[in-house]
Amino acid sequence: MSTDTPSDRGAGPRRIEVYEGREAVVEFDPDLTFECVDDCTWCCHHGVLLYDRDLIELAARANLAETTTDFRGEKFVTREPKDREAHVDEDGNACAFLREDGLCSLHLEEDWKPTRCSVFPLGVWLEEGDLHVDIRDSAHDHCDGLNVSDRRVIENLEAFLPEVLWDLENPDSERVL
Repeated sequence: MSTDTPSDRGAGPRRIEVYEGREAVVEFDPDLTFECVDDCTWCCHHGVLLYDRDLIELAARANLAETTTDFRGEKFVTREPKDREAHVDEDGNACAFLREDGLCSLHLEEDWKPTRCSVFPLGVWLEEGDLHVDIRDSAHDHCDGLNVSDRRVIENLEAFLPEVLWDLENPDSERVL
């Protein structure tokens, strides 16, 4: 993956090759860092959109009839009531795979995450045929993992952006349940 140089910083959006032949237009500060922090499950409180490939992967790990729901013609992971007080939606619900200890059963027990979970806290969308990437507006207000580590997002884009995103008709990550 190619990255910017110090002289490129602050120059506005930049194209970065994330995978061979697959670029993203990066619109966030190149010095931004991110690392999940303990007991921050904010990203799990809204619906997790499942792309087709995610549905196939999830079906190998869970009963889709029990763990997914349809909304506006798209599949999402079911949200369910949680006993947690922190980082659940106002209605007390969160992702069905969020355990009571605040950890994700899919990530920990299955060593897998849906594409949408890998992308967080980034927002992705297509614009004029290019995949654009920025920090989700809501992440600036709620995500405790921004700028708390040395892990620069721009140097680790392949960890956040699964290659399938370039093949999707609509990878827009702002769609919620």
